[in-house]
Amino acid sequence: CRCRALLSRPAGALRARRGLAAGPEMHFGFQTVTEEERREKIYQVFETVAKKYDVMNDSMTLGIHRVWKDILMHKMNPCPGTLLLDVAGGTGDIAFRFINYVRSVRQRQLQRKLKHHQNLSWQEIFESYQKDKFNSLGDSQVVVCDINREMLKVGKQKAQHLGYSEGLSWVLGNAEELPFDDEKFDVYTIAFGIRNVTRIDLALQEAYRVLKPGGRFLCLEFSHVSNPLLSRLYDLYSFQVIPVLGEVIAGDWKSYQYLVESIRQFPPQEELKAMIEDAGFFKVDYENLNFGIVAIHSGFKL
Repeated sequence: CRCRALLSRPAGALRARRGLAAGPEMHFGFQTVTEEERREKIYQVFETVAKKYDVMNDSMTLGIHRVWKDILMHKMNPCPGTLLLDVAGGTGDIAFRFINYVRSVRQRQLQRKLKHHQNLSWQEIFESYQKDKFNSLGDSQVVVCDINREMLKVGKQKAQHLGYSEGLSWVLGNAEELPFDDEKFDVYTIAFGIRNVTRIDLALQEAYRVLKPGGRFLCLEFSHVSNPLLSRLYDLYSFQVIPVLGEVIAGDWKSYQYLVESIRQFPPQEELKAMIEDAGFFKVDYENLNFGIVAIHSGFKL
């Protein structure tokens, strides 16, 4: 699939304060740029950092991003047969966790099934086990959609190296205009990606469109720290340490300076919750992790 032409429509005045400016001007970190310039700059950031993206995630968060993603997966609690769309998921972290989780559920289901058939012969148990083993995902599928070719390339290489192929596909596409039919997916996830979308309101509308009735929206993103002391320490670490790590590990100071600035420009929890509700989602709530360093927002299409 190929992503279609990008839309360009003005957003509301409320969003102007947070990098969703009406008209052509918006934020790229602390800079003011046009909408098209922001798209280009963000594309270049991820094209540059793609190969070091996972290493930098471990370095910046001391590996805690893995725990956050595990919490997201347990919150989703997918069952066999779930069709997941993971947007801005180029390097596959959410997709691989989804596959592992569903396989684990299927394995437990198979063990329970065999326990209830104690009177079966060894041959019958073996044949039943072999049959179910080859359908370890129970028709579950995950589609990884990312606008950046380099990020998708890294994700595909990881999948090949780690042995993931069943139930996994990769699509080049834009979160603001997804190349999928209406009401196609059971779950939509976006982890550390919505902050880099130029028009968050359009991305949320698209998330709503592609979800089936009863489908779930889950967003994991850096957010706003509630504790004043921790907030000051977090700012110190963010502005003084993260760009240095970017330079040392990825040879790229500017991209990680942007990352820190973009977090500060991102809507706080309650404002993002309101935006998700504006897109049509119900039962919208959020869970702060590590005092709000990140938050998981959740909503349902009813």
